[in-house]
Amino acid sequence: MSCFDRRDLGLLLLRLGTGGVLAAHGAQKLFGWFGGHGLEGTGQFMESVGYAPGKASATATGLAEAGGGTLLALGLATPAAGAAAAGAMAGAAMVHMPNGFFAQEGGYEHAASLGLAAAGLAVTGPGRLSLDHALGHVFDRGWMVPVALGVTAAATALVIGARNQRVRTKTEGEQEVLFEE
Repeated sequence: MSCFDRRDLGLLLLRLGTGGVLAAHGAQKLFGWFGGHGLEGTGQFMESVGYAPGKASATATGLAEAGGGTLLALGLATPAAGAAAAGAMAGAAMVHMPNGFFAQEGGYEHAASLGLAAAGLAVTGPGRLSLDHALGHVFDRGWMVPVALGVTAAATALVIGARNQRVRTKTEGEQEVLFEE
């Protein structure tokens, strides 16, 4: 009798795929790898879409994606890793939301899929083919799931709310300039 089952293998595949994509996106932001723009370029972009200060926002997002993705792939500290990645993807989805759902139109489809997969892993757990399991779930206790998701949701709501306020203020300022001309 095997100690692993279909569920464990499925969770491993989901963790490796989701975590790998997230880690690669984070490495683009932090180090400029895989065609990314590094902290400087990503910071400028973050600032342009309302996340300020840009470099600090790029660092936080890069760490949430690269760190959360790597930990998800390993199955280590799964509640915190999944929550961090889901929060970063919620922030990304807000940037893409005006473009609709589908990624081909610049929409939020990709960010939403990654965020939901990361949150689902945080809730479900990593399975037996994971470091969490090998370490006796010391970083994957039941109480950690609502705490990690709750803290991340609150922080994400604050960050996105501040970003949306900056975007609204900028848009209103641009409209006033247009009316004055």
